[in-house]
Amino acid sequence: MSNALPPLHEGHAPITLQQLFREALYAFEEWDSEVTEPIVTFEGRIHPISVVFEAMRECTDIVPNNIVSAVTERLTKPWEGEGPLDTMTFSTAARVMGVLVRKRLLAVNNGLNVAALAAEAQTTEKSDR
Repeated sequence: MSNALPPLHEGHAPITLQQLFREALYAFEEWDSEVTEPIVTFEGRIHPISVVFEAMRECTDIVPNNIVSAVTERLTKPWEGEGPLDTMTFSTAARVMGVLVRKRLLAVNNGLNVAALAAEAQTTEKSDR
């Protein structure tokens, strides 16, 4: 499956990908534990939020403070970085959120990621045309 999200450039994410990360974070916040993984839309394509977080795993850009707060308030242990909280990178935030998504999926669906399967089916369907 090819990634339809914009690539990083030398560790930096385009603003559209940073905005999509924020949308994925908000979707996580609204996630009802009784439903499948939330999705976001980018250029008419549906992506599970885990795909967005995965796309940002190598991003060296600094996370804005409001996103730092949204990420750190979900941690079960206090955030301990090598620098102050305002220097959290998108890479760190993406890794934390990726773990939280996987934990939620395991708890809710016993590991069945319906949103990822639907997105993969959509990609396969488009490639067959």
